[in-house]
Amino acid sequence: MVKVLIADDHALFRDGLKRIFSETDDIEVVAEAIDGKDTIKKAKEYDWDIALLDINLPDMNGLEVLKRISSANLPSYVLVLSMYPEEEYAIRAIRSGASGYMTKDSPTDQLINVVRRLANGGKYVNPELAEKLLFTPIINSEKLIHTTFSDREFHVFKLIVSGESLTSIANKLSLSVKTVSTYRSRILEKMRMKNNAQLIRYAIQRRLIE
Repeated sequence: MVKVLIADDHALFRDGLKRIFSETDDIEVVAEAIDGKDTIKKAKEYDWDIALLDINLPDMNGLEVLKRISSANLPSYVLVLSMYPEEEYAIRAIRSGASGYMTKDSPTDQLINVVRRLANGGKYVNPELAEKLLFTPIINSEKLIHTTFSDREFHVFKLIVSGESLTSIANKLSLSVKTVSTYRSRILEKMRMKNNAQLIRYAIQRRLIE
């Protein structure tokens, strides 16, 4: 039996996943988590094989959660399930320790097959993306400046382009407003931009925000 931990802040999505797996005879949901801290706590408390992890959690970026789970040396696998496009997030997720990346609009039977595949020690990314990564050189790296961000910079960037204030970001990340402001300045410098409006335009053009 493949034991699954679901980490997503949307109850309807978690319920949908539970219904999907209840129709199988070899996959069982053993725990649910609603935010980053809860995910880390449940990951340590429960015996699970596969975690289905959303990137956009309320209190902590899913990639940071992923790195903490990986650093704890838990003998389990993580499949990132997100609305964000694979081209922009899959590589970062895999580098952070994920065994696979899928978008939330993937077919149900595909999700079930991928969970079984990961449970057997396999990995997964969309075949088209895998081919693209193997055979398509990055010609214009300027278009991919955000991929050079650290995970913390990327999280702050994502919150900024989502319309969060510096104070709100500081509260969410348990940082000082001054520290967040420093991250913002560093991001603007790397992007060669002057204000949040330019960052937001960049993010919209590359589908980095929902």
